[in-house]
Amino acid sequence: MSLLYQIALSQVHNVGPVYAKTLLSYVGDAETIFKTPIAKLGKVPGVSEKRLSAEAFTKALARAEKELPFIEKHGVDVLFYTDARYPKRLKNCDDSPILLYSKGNADLNMQRVVSIVGTRNSTDYGKQICEQLMADLQRYNVLVVSGLALGIDVIAHKECLRQNIPTVGVLGHGLDKFYPAPNRATAEKMQQNGGILTEYLSGTVPNREHFPARNRIVAGMADATIVVEAGIKGGALITAEIANSYNRDVFAFPGRIGDTYSEGCNFLIRHNKASLLSCIEDFAFSMGWEENAAAKPVEQLSLFTDLTDTERIVFDAIRANQSPLAIDELAIRTRMPMSTLAMDLLNMEMQGVIRSLPGKMYSLTV
Repeated sequence: MSLLYQIALSQVHNVGPVYAKTLLSYVGDAETIFKTPIAKLGKVPGVSEKRLSAEAFTKALARAEKELPFIEKHGVDVLFYTDARYPKRLKNCDDSPILLYSKGNADLNMQRVVSIVGTRNSTDYGKQICEQLMADLQRYNVLVVSGLALGIDVIAHKECLRQNIPTVGVLGHGLDKFYPAPNRATAEKMQQNGGILTEYLSGTVPNREHFPARNRIVAGMADATIVVEAGIKGGALITAEIANSYNRDVFAFPGRIGDTYSEGCNFLIRHNKASLLSCIEDFAFSMGWEENAAAKPVEQLSLFTDLTDTERIVFDAIRANQSPLAIDELAIRTRMPMSTLAMDLLNMEMQGVIRSLPGKMYSLTV
């Protein structure tokens, strides 16, 4: 019975997500809202009685009753705003939907979630970057979210399937249809390791205005949004702007000056709306992520047999400390001149033996 009222609450005319959450916070649950007189609901702070009508509540309840058979027949999972399985990152966004319809087996609250967005008119450059990015993300145990549109979105989803990365597609229509049609097969495969998600009832067609609304879910579900390739106009830049408004990290791959489908990425970077991204290491460092223990390569010190004698001393000093060391501390421990130490550190970093960290700190890469 509670599901009926939860669905109905999401359909009340003039009561969007923000007002619905306000009512829930004061009244307690969806069923009680429907059983409370309009005059009393209108006295809830922030809610005007003029927005509410008994007719709107009646119509919403009738529509919800029609939706229940579809949900049961097709095995749709309904996530209400107060459900523990509701995406917690999205829940922190003021305009997040109070209810989501899902199919698949995705854990929407994985420790790491990344949104991938880009142009529908992807180039070979964008496709190559996207596929490499997914292959690199495989090491970090992430959930990848995108919009299952043509171009970069579906490239990301398909590569996730190849790399066995859980991935979720957010739709701008109901679950009784699929748009665009060519991506239906991909969507079905995604339900085996991830899923599809929407805020819309069955029968809702993919109207133009639904996709910007869809983009807020794509941005809100993730820790960070990565723009792979995008023009100066389009959904990818809208998603990036929304992610910024949610105070989420935004990254973009740069493109050649003058390339139509790199103008959006270059714009975001130029105006400090996105951090420049060139490799997964940049991203992981910015996010403070480490690779999965199971995915880390076995430490093989024999790979570094070509180190010079002084470089070996530096290597041993950092390894013995088991945590990053500042260059001043390294100079003391190795008893090396600063000029020699700086050159050794640069050579070792270029060989991939060590990595430099903020504050002139250094750590091993293995």
